[in-house]
Amino acid sequence: MVLGTGLYLPKRVVSNDELASTLVKDTNDEWIKTRTGIKQRHIAADGEFTSHMAFEAAKSAITDSGIDKSTIDLIIVCTTTPDNTFPSVATKLQGYLGLGHIPAFDLQAVCAGFVYGLHVADSMMHSGNYKRVLLVGAERMTSLLDWNDRGTSVLFGDGAGAVILQKEQDSGVIDSVIYSDGTLVDILYTDGGPSSSQASGVIKMQGQEVFKQAINRMSDAAEKLLAKAGMDISDVDYFVPHQANIRIIDGLITRLGLDDSKVVKTVDRHANCSAASVPLALAELKKGGKLQKGDVIMMTAIGAGITWGAALLKW
Repeated sequence: MVLGTGLYLPKRVVSNDELASTLVKDTNDEWIKTRTGIKQRHIAADGEFTSHMAFEAAKSAITDSGIDKSTIDLIIVCTTTPDNTFPSVATKLQGYLGLGHIPAFDLQAVCAGFVYGLHVADSMMHSGNYKRVLLVGAERMTSLLDWNDRGTSVLFGDGAGAVILQKEQDSGVIDSVIYSDGTLVDILYTDGGPSSSQASGVIKMQGQEVFKQAINRMSDAAEKLLAKAGMDISDVDYFVPHQANIRIIDGLITRLGLDDSKVVKTVDRHANCSAASVPLALAELKKGGKLQKGDVIMMTAIGAGITWGAALLKW
C-alpha cells in the first residue's frame, strides 16, 4: 500500500512568455501552449541539485505517512540527472535522512523511471526481504537542455515526487509491466556521457517519432496490463499518465476510451519532469482529497531507450 506521498517543486516558476523571450522569433506563449499544453515550469536554483529535491520530496512523503523514518528499509531513486556520475542520489538521500545502513540505489529508465521503480520495489517487497520502501522520482532536466532549441527547451522542468510503499494483501501494486526497445535509441537521447564525451550532453529528439511511439506504446502497455490483471478500463478510477505533452495525454484518452474526468493532468504547471512526473501527479491527486480507499489507479509512462510500462495501484 501507499503509506504516504510527497512532492517538491523549485521556487522559481518560469512562464512561457519569459522563456519565449530568450528563444527564436515567433516562439510565444500561444505557440508553446498549442503544441504542448504547457503554461509554466519550475526550474531549480543554482546549487539546488537532484539530491536536494529528492530529500524535500522524501521528507514530505514521510510526514504524510506518519511513520517513523527508521522503519524504511530500502531506498530507490529514479533519476537520469544525478548530482554526480557517482555516488548515487539514493546514497546521498540515505545520508541526508540518517537511515543507517539500509540499501539505496538509483534506477535509470528516464521518463519511465517511476513505473520501473514501482515494478522493482514491488518485486523486492514480494521477496520478503523488505517491508517499507522509499521510492523517489527526482530530476533536474533543465540541466540537460540546449536553451536555443525550442523543440526541447520548452518541454521540461525540474522537481521530485516520492511515495512510501508497504506490502499489504488488500492494497498496493496490483500488477505492473515494463518493456524496452533498444532499436529506437536514436529518437530521444543526449549527445554526451561519461564514456563517450566526458560531459552530460544535451537532449536531442525526433519529436514526431517520439509522439507516435508514446501513444502506441503506453496504450499498448495499459491494455496488456489490464488483460493480465483481468480488469477493464472501466475498473480504473484514476489514470495518471506521464506528463510529457497534453496532445499525447489526449491521444491516450481517445485510444483507451478513458473518461476525461478520471485523467490527472499536471503538464500545464509542471512541464515534463521525466521520472518525477508521475509521482508528482500522484501526490497532487492525493492532496486534492478525492482518493478513496480501494480506488484503482493506473500509471503509464515512456522514456528514452526506449523504455515504457504501466502499473496498477489499489489505494
